[in-house]
Amino acid sequence: MKKLVQIGAGNIGRSFVGQIFSRAGYEVVFVDIDEEIIDALNQRGEYNVEIKDREPRTLHVGNVRGVNGRDTHAVAKELATCRVAATAVGPAALPYIYPNLAAGLVRRFEEDAGPLDVIICENMRNAAEAMYAGVTEHLPDDFPLREMLGTVETSIGKMVPIMDEETRQMDPLLVYAEAYNTLICDATGFLNPIPDVPELSPTENMKAHVDRKLFVHNLGHALCAYFAHLEAPELTYTWEAVQHETVGPATREGMMESARALITAYPEEFDEENQSEHVDDLLQRFENKALGDTIYRVGRDVRRKLGREDRVIGALRFDARWKTDAPHTALCAAAGMRFRATDENGEMYENDRDFADHVYPEGADHVLREVAGLKSSDPLDQRVFHAVLAADDFIGEQIDAGESVLDIVGDEFAQFSAE
Repeated sequence: MKKLVQIGAGNIGRSFVGQIFSRAGYEVVFVDIDEEIIDALNQRGEYNVEIKDREPRTLHVGNVRGVNGRDTHAVAKELATCRVAATAVGPAALPYIYPNLAAGLVRRFEEDAGPLDVIICENMRNAAEAMYAGVTEHLPDDFPLREMLGTVETSIGKMVPIMDEETRQMDPLLVYAEAYNTLICDATGFLNPIPDVPELSPTENMKAHVDRKLFVHNLGHALCAYFAHLEAPELTYTWEAVQHETVGPATREGMMESARALITAYPEEFDEENQSEHVDDLLQRFENKALGDTIYRVGRDVRRKLGREDRVIGALRFDARWKTDAPHTALCAAAGMRFRATDENGEMYENDRDFADHVYPEGADHVLREVAGLKSSDPLDQRVFHAVLAADDFIGEQIDAGESVLDIVGDEFAQFSAE
């Protein structure tokens, strides 16, 4: 049976994964704990995705239904009879779905239904091993997990903007998205034949693409947001930031820092030409006015985005490991500590307000130790630590002098290079 069980009926689940499988002829069964969404899916059996792009259009997604994620028996039944499954719940929520996955695997094993491939749409490094470890805790000791579960890592590049609450209330199933529709996935993770879905793009070198998504695409959003908020706080949208005379070029330079490190790390996959093209394509997508993406959305949740393995500090550690000069990325980390953007109601993201009021006042060195998790015993961490502290000092000096934070040349760059 051509059936996808899509665990997570949020923006990526509906606008991207469910959409491409439905249009490829699959029945799509969404699993979620949002009863409003599940009820609406079962009542209507269809929904729309509005493509916000230079050529806007509406995609109709049919042959869908929903199952409440709290009903483990019902979810296990669906997992026992599907062709493939996928997750899009967010890395923090993955532990909550492992019991359902385990129950489904046990039922497949008992019914001799063969292995289950799960496409992990979470944009996290080492997602496959994390899933194996998490599901194992809910299985019998002798269960043949590696023979029954295929874990397929992905690189999710699709951008989904914030929808206003009034529109959401009018239609809880409607979702916005950009036109980009390619799902890069790990060809080696499947135990069954790869599904015949045109938008799937299997690769043999998944790690390279996961790193590129995090350290170029996600970093690009951080560069764009944190530089814009510091340099031109009157700006609202990412397209304005990309078009800004200093923010746009600085964002591109920061993205290329990681791109150069990736070329060194994965020379069989990336080169200067294809990475430069990738960065320019991303910037064109950031510049998409129809998407309406905001500086607030792509920059919020600073505490998470300054985490040790995340887009900014993670990129700096990656760049330093591959001996790549990364002054713009160091500047981005320091700028991120000063991010105070607000939503359409003038409200800061709650976690960012707490960060601004209680964490950053302790100093940049405190942020780098306690939030970024940089260790004094790790030479790589210490190089990043000193680079970001220098960048933080530089920003303070430029602000005090009333000068542009991004107007940096020569020795000013060298002082906060993580190399």
